[in-house]
Amino acid sequence: MKIWTETDHHKNALSDTTVAVVGYGSQGRAHALNLADSGVNVIIGARREGASWKRAEIEGFAVAEPAEAAERAGLVAMLVPDMAQPELYRQIESRLQAGATLLFAHGFNIHFGCIQPRTDIDVVLVAPKGPGDLVRRQFQEGRGVPCLRAVEQDASGQAHARALSYAHAIGGTRGGVMDTSFAEETETDLFGEQVVLCGGTAELVIQGFETLIEAGYQPEVAYFECLHELKLIVDLLHEGGMAKMYEFVSDTAAFGDLTRGPRIIDESTRERMREVLAEIRSGEFARDWILENQAGLPRHRALMKARTGHEIEKVGKALRGRMSWLQPRQPDREEQAA
Repeated sequence: MKIWTETDHHKNALSDTTVAVVGYGSQGRAHALNLADSGVNVIIGARREGASWKRAEIEGFAVAEPAEAAERAGLVAMLVPDMAQPELYRQIESRLQAGATLLFAHGFNIHFGCIQPRTDIDVVLVAPKGPGDLVRRQFQEGRGVPCLRAVEQDASGQAHARALSYAHAIGGTRGGVMDTSFAEETETDLFGEQVVLCGGTAELVIQGFETLIEAGYQPEVAYFECLHELKLIVDLLHEGGMAKMYEFVSDTAAFGDLTRGPRIIDESTRERMREVLAEIRSGEFARDWILENQAGLPRHRALMKARTGHEIEKVGKALRGRMSWLQPRQPDREEQAA
């Protein structure tokens, strides 16, 4: 796989181009600030007098309603939540310049046909592999979060170059930019969230916690073993893969991992992973999520209420309150004076 770095970015395809960042949340704010620091002319698209509008103005940006911002831009970054994007596109579609670029950070709405863009515009994807706070923080520290780049539609002949210049301007070429497709980014992202990163991990933590409680162990001890210490392992995996984890955990832990782990996550688990992947690829999950939103999120709210009301959350909140290192650091007197 070709990985594009700073040395591969020879020409700024966004010079003399205004970029409209529509949405000023986690990713939108990070992208906008990084773009501006890279010398790109940025305008923010937001609801008039909303919290995002006010914050963007305070932070020095020109702000306009989304349709007006899109009309003034050569590249429009759609950085509002997935389910808000189809209606937003309907609002801005007629105002987009011919040959303009429509950019996404996640391919859901293009891949599943919720948005069908005009044929005279570019449609590209630049997806940082990290949350907005990390994208901004890494950029400020002179580093960058790796990004995925994809081109779905190249009306101008400049779509690939524009997407690379955008990724470069938000710091992506510092970490490396990898080419993919809207389909691959969307399907793997949903799979990762559902099977490993969120769904699989959360369920594994809860099931482990409940198993220890059921066997008579104290909830506080179960919390530490099944949730709190997970960060230590994830940090090791993040920093150096499996090899670093095995280097730093005990031989006892490693032996238990290698001999008992495959009994927990086995071929039957893999089969259910394949089922979830099939639902993603067929569009079944997308339809389920779209209908849930149209119904007002009743199932989502009920499931979230049950999850956040679980005993592990109550135990964890009490324990975390005693962990001083998790609390925001208060500025000392010298910092306050400055």
